[in-house]
Amino acid sequence: MFADVDDHLVSATAETAKEAFAKAVEWQVVRKLADVTISDGIKRYSIDEFSSIIANDSDGL
Repeated sequence: MFADVDDHLVSATAETAKEAFAKAVEWQVVRKLADVTISDGIKRYSIDEFSSIIANDSDGL
């Protein structure tokens, strides 16, 4: 996950997609961080985009 804090990029890792999603939502809602995204190592996704990926995943991530 990535977020902007006072014009600095902050990042964290998670073991699963569900953990990454939960942490990203926490960062955006609870901590009020800006521009929170989730990366798969290749592309960055907004929380909305990533939630659609999780919802459409047949393996249940």
